[in-house]
Amino acid sequence: MNKQEQFQSELNMLLDKMTLLSQDTFKAELPDYKSSEVHTVEFIGKHADSNVTTIANSLYVTKGAVSKMSKRLINKGLIESYRDKDNQKERYFHLTPKGQEVFDIHERLTKQIMQRDESVFKDNADQIKVVLKFLKTYNIYLDKELSETKNK
Repeated sequence: MNKQEQFQSELNMLLDKMTLLSQDTFKAELPDYKSSEVHTVEFIGKHADSNVTTIANSLYVTKGAVSKMSKRLINKGLIESYRDKDNQKERYFHLTPKGQEVFDIHERLTKQIMQRDESVFKDNADQIKVVLKFLKTYNIYLDKELSETKNK
């Protein structure tokens, strides 16, 4: 296995294990919501006055997927849509009190997971710097690839 294949394999295993370790906790605390719904609520909670385009670009999904998701979240009472008086064309979103509750639970659970894993990061600070540098470089490369793909 070459370095690239090894990297992909290790990354996939890491993400699978992280998901496996956290999914039961999230399902127990947020049983009525899919992870995609919670992640969309998280994004809107962290980015006030988000619109369909902003959400789609940030979550790497289509505008159609965001429109569908936003309708579902509105129906569940987690978000509200509104139009800005200066831009009546664009729809924006913010959390409802129920959406804020889901956001807060997600934030609390995420902090618990980060606390669980904190020692690994503290004990390997120098290695983390190297990995972060590589991940930034790889992300920049992938951003360029995505940009070129969109322009075709």
